[in-house]
Amino acid sequence: MRLDAAGSGPTVAVKDLFDMVGIPTTAGSAAVQPEPATADAACLAGIRAGARIVGRTAMHELAYGITGVNPWQGTPVNPIDPLLVPGGSSSGAAVVVANGAAEVALGSDTGGSVRIPAACCGVAGLKTTWGRISLDGVWPLAPSFDTAGPLARDVAGLVLGMQLLEPGFTPAGRDVRIGRLPVDAADGVWAAVLAALGGFPVVELPELLAGWNDASPAAGLLLGVEAWAAQGRLVERRGSWMHEDVRARFERGRDTPAAQVSAALLVRERWRAELDEVFTRVDLLALPTLADVPAPLADPQRMYASRLTLPVNLAGLPALALPVPRRDGPPASLQLVGPAGAEELLLAIGQQLEAGLTP
Repeated sequence: MRLDAAGSGPTVAVKDLFDMVGIPTTAGSAAVQPEPATADAACLAGIRAGARIVGRTAMHELAYGITGVNPWQGTPVNPIDPLLVPGGSSSGAAVVVANGAAEVALGSDTGGSVRIPAACCGVAGLKTTWGRISLDGVWPLAPSFDTAGPLARDVAGLVLGMQLLEPGFTPAGRDVRIGRLPVDAADGVWAAVLAALGGFPVVELPELLAGWNDASPAAGLLLGVEAWAAQGRLVERRGSWMHEDVRARFERGRDTPAAQVSAALLVRERWRAELDEVFTRVDLLALPTLADVPAPLADPQRMYASRLTLPVNLAGLPALALPVPRRDGPPASLQLVGPAGAEELLLAIGQQLEAGLTP
């Protein structure tokens, strides 16, 4: 569907999660009974003013999944391999920029939903610092995790996306020290990531692994609890219209014991303090976005074992997903994580790394 909003600037596609005047927001679900929005999402103001909105993009149902498989709305085709999942929840956003249908796509990232489809489809994606981009008029999933951010074929497109969201945005580079978080990932993925880092000084941070490994399940638990609080009434009324895996995910949030929530909140507090200390020693963290190739459409749930994104959302920090060539498979994705508000630095370093990958 082409919307062709007024404007003569770059072409932008918008995830079906952001309210747009006169257009229903379905959040990718038959369970939603939408009415045309009477106001734009707040973050669309700059895009409306400076670009042409060319369409809505498909997504994982209710933004609650990372495969991008959606039997109701349709599953976008992975441009690298049609037998692989496109990633979610911003699946269509990644596909349209990979195919050149839009220069920039606006997505959301609650547990990896910008970075994962970017990694699956061989494009770039930016998860912004929690709270940096207004989410007024955006369908909520887990409010203390939800963020909005751009996807594009390259870092220049991400810069353009941020300039539409924040007029005056400018990358700002400097000398950096990068910490490597040695998470489990395929040898070919790590080889690609380390090669991409080139001549940047890299410090090993194995001491961060214990906190990372605790943060991932804590993030998933708290995200689920918040998702039920945000959308539980919809699940109770219209759950039969939802795909069973999405409905079950919401219900697990409903059934989480209070003691587990309290424990997860303590993990979040410790994890944020640990990262605060780490960022006094290094400027950025480097790790893969996915541990291996995207899951096949025949077994999409394998994606959940490959995700390396949730702890970043638990901390509320910004992160860049950048495609890097892999010798033994489709492109890998380098994930660079920075302290809060480091989007300008992340994109500046991303531009340098990207230039080093150009033959």
